[in-house]
Amino acid sequence: MPADHKVRQGVHGGMPSRLLALHRAGELDFYGDLERLAQTGAFTAWLAPFRKSEWVVFAKPPFGGPEAVLAYLSRYTHRVAISNHRLISADAETVAFRWKDYRIKSGGRQKVMRLAMTEFIRRFLMHVLPDGFHRIRHYGLLAGATRKATIARAPTPGKSSFLALF
Repeated sequence: MPADHKVRQGVHGGMPSRLLALHRAGELDFYGDLERLAQTGAFTAWLAPFRKSEWVVFAKPPFGGPEAVLAYLSRYTHRVAISNHRLISADAETVAFRWKDYRIKSGGRQKVMRLAMTEFIRRFLMHVLPDGFHRIRHYGLLAGATRKATIARAPTPGKSSFLALF
């Protein structure tokens, strides 16, 4: 069976079942508009479309290997909302900065946006995580104070280690 078919089966059948088991064990918390999902009936109804959906999964190894994926992700997880080189000017009233218009397919994608200082600060603060939230959460082998010892004991992953999850 092709790898992407196995992943599709796992997402289609296994994932909703595992979520339902976590819900029944009281392992899931719901807040705000989602509080109604704390009720088993509401949660089961919410999961139903996921079981019926035909999942399209195409998975293949990354071109540059796992190191390239890690390098790509690390460029985005440890930076701020806007870098200094994009800032053009700022005074008490306005901020001007460069941005790229991805809707334009060829030249002229670099644009300048001017915002009132209060609007710039509002947009910038939307990228600040609330207390208690973490941008990157470590779990499994990477969790806790025993990380080094756990990683040292971990087996070397085989060719289909990802599929073992499903």
